Amino acid sequence: MTTLDPASLLYSDKLSPEEAQALTRRLLERCDDGELYLQFIASESFAFDDGRLKTADYSRDSGFGLRGVSGEATGFAHANDIGAAAIARAGETLQLLDPATAAKAPPPVRTNRHLYTDDSPLDLVPFAEKVALLEKIDAVARAKDPRVAQVSASLLASWSVVEIVRPDGFTARDIRPLVRLNVSIVAEMNGRRETGGYGFGGRYLYDELFDEGRWMHAVDEAVRQALVNLDSVPAPAGECAVLLGPGWPGVLLHEAVGHGLEGDFNRKGTSAFSGRIGERVAAPGVTVVDDGSIAHRRGSLSIDDEGTPTRETVLIEDGILKGYMQDRLNARLMGVAPTGNGRRESYEHAPMPRMTNTFMKAGGDDPAELLSRVKDGIYATSFGGGQVDITSGKFVFACTEAYKVENGRIVAPIKGATLIGDGPSVLTRVTGIGDDMQLDQGIGVCGKGGQGVPAGVGQPTLLIDGITVGGTG
Repeated sequence: MTTLDPASLLYSDKLSPEEAQALTRRLLERCDDGELYLQFIASESFAFDDGRLKTADYSRDSGFGLRGVSGEATGFAHANDIGAAAIARAGETLQLLDPATAAKAPPPVRTNRHLYTDDSPLDLVPFAEKVALLEKIDAVARAKDPRVAQVSASLLASWSVVEIVRPDGFTARDIRPLVRLNVSIVAEMNGRRETGGYGFGGRYLYDELFDEGRWMHAVDEAVRQALVNLDSVPAPAGECAVLLGPGWPGVLLHEAVGHGLEGDFNRKGTSAFSGRIGERVAAPGVTVVDDGSIAHRRGSLSIDDEGTPTRETVLIEDGILKGYMQDRLNARLMGVAPTGNGRRESYEHAPMPRMTNTFMKAGGDDPAELLSRVKDGIYATSFGGGQVDITSGKFVFACTEAYKVENGRIVAPIKGATLIGDGPSVLTRVTGIGDDMQLDQGIGVCGKGGQGVPAGVGQPTLLIDGITVGGTG
């Protein structure tokens, strides 16, 4: 295991911590708020396909982003050169901002919490062992069933050090490991080909990915899903009851209501939830939170990308809208506290309000009893791509594993089902909340404003009385 000195990756003879502090103080003097964001990131990826290693990539990158905020205006510049001269040049951009007229924004609350150690996963396992793992996954998957026609597996890891330097003297550092394993299967029978997939990961080291029980489970699930889909029949179309499985199906919640609860959309009045704090927006029993402080989860951080400690933020409680996810800028303009949701893809991007791990809390219903209530509907356990319109809350989601349900019993897997609806109304149609809340396996990437960040989702088994299903049958 390799333990690196994080400070040595951010500072050198081109920039000392003292110089970074002095530069930030001088360059942001005319601003309400802002920070110097320093980042080092190392990443690697391996892709095994068609029985051979197709790609093996390794990269290192470092740079800074300098942001100044004055009122509602933001000035931002970045470079991949962490040096005093480059930062000073970037500061020229901020001269375009009007001088601050309000009191300076206070610094974030300090925290001694560190979710992750300085250990890097990249050097924990030799190169040959990483390739050998992918070879084993390929061989085991092909041996599972003669109908397995194609196997793809990938291994990804990154290790990042970030430091926030503010003009008021505040500094904070975070270490961020991230690993992920994906298995994808194509099964073929009588000329028909269907796919299945499974992935898992999180903010930990490689050891969990190399645990035989964990990767064997990933293989089993990917093969199982592909074989289930080989037997699928065309999905029905029309409005019906939908039972959502626990865990990853929470991605529907993420898209349908999560983005609509981010502070920037609500400050601008463009969200379907704007101005509705204190109103009922969901059925009784529905409680939705965002929590970036859960150790090892994909969306978790010790601090957000502005230095604010992450925490649990209650968004909806027992069906009542309680608040929004906030970064510093939108929180200040809305007169509320930041919630630790200021996130950015990298030093090349300015922060914005983003989700971390967003999930619905468990209820008290037995999942089997919820299934028994479905007289004519579908049971969806896995989703692929989806999209949402923030203003209306309307969403479309494709199911990658779903089943037809009749009289409380699963009768057949279905293919080509899409769920169509709008977040605000869907939450009011929740009629059952299982006692089996699960977080996802650690595979989510959230996109917003051209930026992608790791995110987590989760939910219990959920019965919704009426979603439009787009089908092929």
